[in-house]
Formats: sequence, C-alpha cells, structure tokens
Amino acid sequence: MHKIDLNLIEMTLDVMKYTIDRISKTDDIIGKPQKASTLKALVGETVTQKGIGGENAFNLWKQHLMHANVKNDHPRHLAFVPSSPTRASILFDLVTSASSIHGAYWMEGAGGIFCENEAMKWIVSLTGLPEGAFGVFTSGGTAANLSAIVTAREYWRDLNDQNKVEKGLIITSIGAHSSIKAMAKVVDVDVHLVDTEDRLRGEDLKQTILNLTDHQRQRLFAVVATGGTTNAGIVDDLEGIANICETENLWFHVDAAYGGGALAADSVRHLFNGIEKADSITIDPHKWMFSPYDCGAVIYKQPELAKKAHSQQGSYLDIFKDEGAHGFNPSDYQIQLTRRVRGLPLWFSLATHGTDRYKQAVERGLELATIAGKIIEDLDHVELVREPSLSCVLYRRKGWTPNDYRDWTFTNHSKGFALVTPTKWKTGDTYETVSRFCFINPDTTEQDILAILESMK
Repeated sequence: MHKIDLNLIEMTLDVMKYTIDRISKTDDIIGKPQKASTLKALVGETVTQKGIGGENAFNLWKQHLMHANVKNDHPRHLAFVPSSPTRASILFDLVTSASSIHGAYWMEGAGGIFCENEAMKWIVSLTGLPEGAFGVFTSGGTAANLSAIVTAREYWRDLNDQNKVEKGLIITSIGAHSSIKAMAKVVDVDVHLVDTEDRLRGEDLKQTILNLTDHQRQRLFAVVATGGTTNAGIVDDLEGIANICETENLWFHVDAAYGGGALAADSVRHLFNGIEKADSITIDPHKWMFSPYDCGAVIYKQPELAKKAHSQQGSYLDIFKDEGAHGFNPSDYQIQLTRRVRGLPLWFSLATHGTDRYKQAVERGLELATIAGKIIEDLDHVELVREPSLSCVLYRRKGWTPNDYRDWTFTNHSKGFALVTPTKWKTGDTYETVSRFCFINPDTTEQDILAILESMK
C-alpha cells in the first residue's frame, strides 16, 4: 500500500484531472442524494479482502457516488449556509493532505502552523480585539463554541470553591444557533433562552438577568450573543450586551460562525460594534471566508485562559513543552489534540488573492441579498417577511402551506436546478413556514435569483 509504482503515478494524474475538471466547471447540476440501497446496487461491494483496485474504485466514484452529493458551492445552492471555497484554497487543500502535517504542536508542524497564524492574525484584526488576543482553527462552529464555553466555565469555577460544585448557566436567545444548546449538553450547563428570534438587545438581557432567581444568578457565568443568526442574518446588540456582561462580571461570547465574514465588509462593519469587547468569538472560515470544509475558528481576548482550560498533560506529551520545542501549540487552545492544519488552505488563498479581494467577495454576498429583496418586492406572487439582513433573505410565497414549500424544494432539487429550503419564522406566538435565501457564492447571478423565484409560480 505504501510503495511507489506506476499505478500510483497514474492515479495521481487521474486525481489531478478530476480536480481540474471539478473546479473549472461553471455550470453543472447541483447533485442530489440517493438511498443507501440504491447506491449499493450501483457499486456493489467496495471494501473486500483483496481490494477492487484504485482505478475501479475511482471510476465508481466518478460514475455514481459523486453525483449523490450536493455541490455546496453551486451558485444556486442558497439553502442553510452554503460554502464557496476559492480555487486556490481547494488546490492547497490537496497540498495540505499531501504534506501529512500533524498540526497539534509547533515541534511537528511549525511551517504549517506559522501559515495558519498568519491567516489568524488577519481574522483577529477584523474583530478589533485588544493586543494579545489570538485564536486557533477548529473543525467548525460547534467545536469553536464548545472550546470557548469550556474556557469560560473553567474560568468561572476558579473564581470560588462554590462554583466548582454548581451546575453553570448561560443565557442566549432562541435565535442562537442549534450548536449552542447541543454544546451546553456536552459541557453539562443549563441554557436560559430569551424568547426572541429578532435582535437580542441589551435591555432584554438586563431584564432577563433581573428575573432570575438568586440561585440562577449565582450559577450564571456566560452570555452567548450572535453575530449573524443562521436563520435571518440578524446581529445582536453586541455593544449593549457587552456592557451588561462587564457590569455583571459575565463571560461574553459571540457566535459569529456565519456572520463573522461580514467583519471584512465596510458597509456593515458598524453592525458588529461591541464585538471588540468579547471574551471569545467563533468564526467559520468555511462559510463566508471562502475556505474548504472543515475550517472553523475560535478567538480569545486572553488566550492564556484557554490554555489553562485545554492544555493536555501526559508523559508522552512532555517533549512538546521542552526547551527547543517552544512555539504556538494549537492543541492548547481548543478541545482537540490531533488536528490537521486546516487553516493552511485559507492562508494560501489570502496570500494568493489579498484581503481586498476577500472584502469584495463578501460585499457581493450582501449586494445579492439586496438585489433579491428588490426582485421580491417587484413580483406579485412573493413578498418579504422582513428586510434582508447580512446575506439572508426571508420571503413568503403568497397562499402557500408548509407542504407547498416542501414539495417545491424537492422538485427543484430533484431536477438538479437549485436547492432552496424552507424555514420557520416566529411572529408573536406563532411560527410561519417561509422560504429563505443565504448568499455566499459571488458567482450567483441576478438571473439565478429570478429563475428560482419564477419557479414558485
């Protein structure tokens, strides 16, 4: 398996041809899933005692299996939060894998970690955090949020002995990402939800804290605000929330996994005022910073607190901390020990294109949301649910039921035309099923938007 032979050379050429074909296509069907039984019938047994050969396995991938995936960078993939990695980042993802770097410790991965840190410096600079703030790349927003809240919890526990035996409590809104509640289960802390899917304001947080019992207030250690909700692109009142957290001595975490890319856009940077006061921030470069999966990031105002919470100890790890091995060790600042240098493709893309190009690409996503809003206002059969926020647009098809949205989604997807999915928006005490655009890909066109909306007639 590990020898170099003619088969390896031929496979390398085949992989490079596939890669070039994939990243150079400008129009393609979006792709759709198949049942596992269908795929099994198409490809048969692939993992056998003797193997089926690389050429055969690769042909099965190209003929059948690759088509059972949604192309997340397709310009008409406007569901969830899509991705749109640059060609440079995709190519360097190949280099990252081929280089076989263990990115946990400087001793093993100094060159790759150096590159990651150069990219991280740019991201940190966008936040306005004070000197000394820094971060590390993670697998995604869930791991970043988890790493941040573990750091916050450990800091709170060290404040007094009583906190060590209490179950912690955090406050966030119902508009926060699903990973916040999932992460809280892992950390074993309770979540108090503020009942607003719209902008969480400082006044809302203040009143929520006043309504807590004395014991709840004793257990409260962190507030999670959102810098761009996944559902609607709403940025919470970060300035007001930050001031209350400072007064109440609470850890202030901002989940900007989706919206963090907009920090690079001058047109909306003011919406994030107050983020510079955060104790920790989550940003996903694989969303709006055009990096391949998987690439998240967690940033700390005081990285030494994260190191105290996450640094792992073991006799087999002592060598990494000895004199001569000193450098930045990413594993000390988040939950994972073993890690790839997942920030390396982002660094290469930034180095290739420059940060100005990134600003332009993010601004294009914002512009597309504005364009979509205007198109919707001009059409008779659809209407805006609320004004576009960041690159998210919520709109309704007049007269449709939830089943109509679902059937329309599946019809367009099965045709390979587009993937736009419904969501729910809370108004008062009721939830309404609506449709939603999320623009990330700068290659999406006005014609794409109009064609999707026309398909709702």
